[in-house]
Amino acid sequence: MRFAHARLPEAASPVLVHVTDDGVVPVADVVGGGPDTLEQLLAATPAAQDAIREALASYVGPRVSVDGAEFAPAVLAPPSIMAVGLNYAAHAGELSLASDDTPTVFTLWPNSLAGHGGTTTWSRAQTESVDYEAELGVIIGRAAKNVSEEEALDYVFGYTVVNDISARNIQYSEAQWCRCKSLDGFTPVGPYVVTADEIADPQNLAIWTRVDGQLLQDATTGQMIRSVAKLVSHLSQGITLLPGTLISTGSPGGSGYSRTPQVLLQDGSTVTVGVEGIGELTTHCVTTP
Repeated sequence: MRFAHARLPEAASPVLVHVTDDGVVPVADVVGGGPDTLEQLLAATPAAQDAIREALASYVGPRVSVDGAEFAPAVLAPPSIMAVGLNYAAHAGELSLASDDTPTVFTLWPNSLAGHGGTTTWSRAQTESVDYEAELGVIIGRAAKNVSEEEALDYVFGYTVVNDISARNIQYSEAQWCRCKSLDGFTPVGPYVVTADEIADPQNLAIWTRVDGQLLQDATTGQMIRSVAKLVSHLSQGITLLPGTLISTGSPGGSGYSRTPQVLLQDGSTVTVGVEGIGELTTHCVTTP
């Protein structure tokens, strides 16, 4: 099942919608009274979630074309955004950064969230070294603490697409990576959340990036150093991963910063990142002095 947050024509704000090949419909219109956000859906009891899914699966009423929807971030207010760095050997190597025995973990700030088709703006005075990173996003569905690798995927509600945009000059000048990846709009996510039951194996998905139509990243999630299950288990040790937590699982090789010549995001750039079975996420870039 596929969900998104979208602002439909004449609507005041984005709401949780169910997405099919025939278009989108607000979940609240089908269920009656809610939920209006993914976070509200995840807060419902398992029985209530099952009832919502059944109602959506049997719905045959009108839908709005996807072309008429303005997408908001796939997660609007996650309790935390946890990112994993250097989880593909090729990416760690091209940045000349060592992949440690345990995952490199940092957080992203909520102001960085952005939706599909949106515009991300930054000042050239602050950075002219802005890079793309296609990543598989994982959304936790129920509270997870001290879970084993074997049971970790049972706690995953679904998967999405993340572009972990990075200001490389800031990244290499500071010990922590939170700020270089948390400028406003630097974490586009979406447009869709695909429920875990539709992704047979999260380690068998193609992942790619195109900048202005040029294919620059082309890999598979099977190249991760640590699988989704390993990451969820590791992050849950001693820490409760709350429902709605977004985990960004790392980027494959092919970053623009490491190319000769470099291919960095600039004023007017359009970057699209995608993951097989989930969708493509596009961001338009604008710079200011």
